[in-house]
Amino acid sequence: MQKEYTWEIKADSTPLLKRSCSHCDSDRFYCSEKFRMNAQKKNIDVWLIYRCLKCDSTYNMTILSRTRPESINKELFHKFQENNRALAWEYAFSAAIRKKNQVEPDLAAVTYNIQYEELSMADLNLMNTDSLFFKVVYPFGFQLKLATVIRTCLKLSSKQLDRLIVLQAITVQGKFLEKKHRVKHATVVEISSETLKHILQ
Repeated sequence: MQKEYTWEIKADSTPLLKRSCSHCDSDRFYCSEKFRMNAQKKNIDVWLIYRCLKCDSTYNMTILSRTRPESINKELFHKFQENNRALAWEYAFSAAIRKKNQVEPDLAAVTYNIQYEELSMADLNLMNTDSLFFKVVYPFGFQLKLATVIRTCLKLSSKQLDRLIVLQAITVQGKFLEKKHRVKHATVVEISSETLKHILQ
């Protein structure tokens, strides 16, 4: 049975928002991981609170607007009330929510780490398989390049990665890797084991 390795990309921070502050000269806001709820008559508004990096003034990003309470899932409603951190992160990384609010993220500001199993040359030499398979776990998307992940996890130089691309030794979901490819959750990367061994020697 073919073994599949896992590369798990974990974000350490949420995206900043590019937004001019009306109280100081800052142009970046960070997610406070807290929600604001307001009831007006029979409707409820929910916002995710952002704060200015410099003066801590607030910007409220709309999550729900004029919504009937009975139409909100009870578990979701409770998470809003308790300022659920995981839920706040889901909205902070949501491109749909940002588009709805017409705000631009600073995705380059997201810090992250990758958890992966290191493969040595000795490990590769012991393998009796034509291809190596790596599944990417990437729950929060922030436009990370797949080439960056491959270089990091396999400890390749730019020149070595370029060579693998030229030799068409890396395929992603059945297509040859290009440097412009962005990481997507559950992406499977297939790499020719013989070509990889040759490049690393």
